[in-house]
Amino acid sequence: MDILITGGAGFLGLKLARRLLRDGLDGRPIDRLVLVDRVAAPDWGDARVEMAVGDIADATFVASVVWQDFDIIYHLAAVVSGQAEADFDLGLRVNIDASRLLLDIVRAAGGCPRVIFTSSVAVFGPVTDDAMIGDATSVDPRSSYGMEKAVAELLLRDYSRRGFVDGLVLRLPTISVRPGRPNQAASSFASGIIREPMAGEAAICPVPLSTTLWLLSPRQAVAALVRAGEMPTEALGTDRVVNLPGISVTVDDMLAALARQEGPDILRLIRQVPDPAIERIVASWPRAWDDQRARALGFAGDADFHAILRAFVEDDLPAATRNG
Repeated sequence: MDILITGGAGFLGLKLARRLLRDGLDGRPIDRLVLVDRVAAPDWGDARVEMAVGDIADATFVASVVWQDFDIIYHLAAVVSGQAEADFDLGLRVNIDASRLLLDIVRAAGGCPRVIFTSSVAVFGPVTDDAMIGDATSVDPRSSYGMEKAVAELLLRDYSRRGFVDGLVLRLPTISVRPGRPNQAASSFASGIIREPMAGEAAICPVPLSTTLWLLSPRQAVAALVRAGEMPTEALGTDRVVNLPGISVTVDDMLAALARQEGPDILRLIRQVPDPAIERIVASWPRAWDDQRARALGFAGDADFHAILRAFVEDDLPAATRNG
């Protein structure tokens, strides 16, 4: 099986790559895995892995990579939310233009591969406390990042309708706890207020403690990407968008769970420093959505925030501590 991952040197791309190399996909081993990114991924000494370093929005580069058939293409590459809001042109170039470029080159190559695109909770606008986002809820983004993800969703859906690709959109909740260092995503704090204190470092919370988030762990996000590669096309029908399962939790609840696990003194490392720009973006995201279809299709979420903490400790805390 031949697989390509854009954003392959990112934290989610690397986790997915390791999982695929270890377990294969749908009972089939991985013959060739191409990781595409603007920086090189670590060299794992595995002959099946190829690294393509370049600009995902450059037609010559992308065509040089996608010149032959792939069974599955995971399109994870993106400019994150805060960066897309700060640099409008960059967000358009990477999140929309590069997505269309990739789809056009895949279309020209033929083969109709499964193309799995990671979208976001940000495609929806704010909702009332008792409202539930469902499969039929219209997108209403209130950020440039959300708009760009929504446009890319529509592109993939139409390319699938026309038979150019076999597309599937996975709408991800906010991913927490991410390993590594803070980035320019508006949701970065949702990992930082856990990751940094657990590594003995100070962290800043830029939103009110009452802020509610819809969360999914990296472990379950990778499991969802694997499941998306295994699903038979007929299971999807004409609806190529799946709202992935998550948990609804307040920032205060997250910190309480952290204190229960690590002791109350750890909260001294966290300061509240309001950031109106981040508050505005995060407040525009829904706090939960109906994930019944996703669960019926075999996708799963985390049991609770304690399970998310446990996954971080088991999967990423040693690395986070060494890098801290």
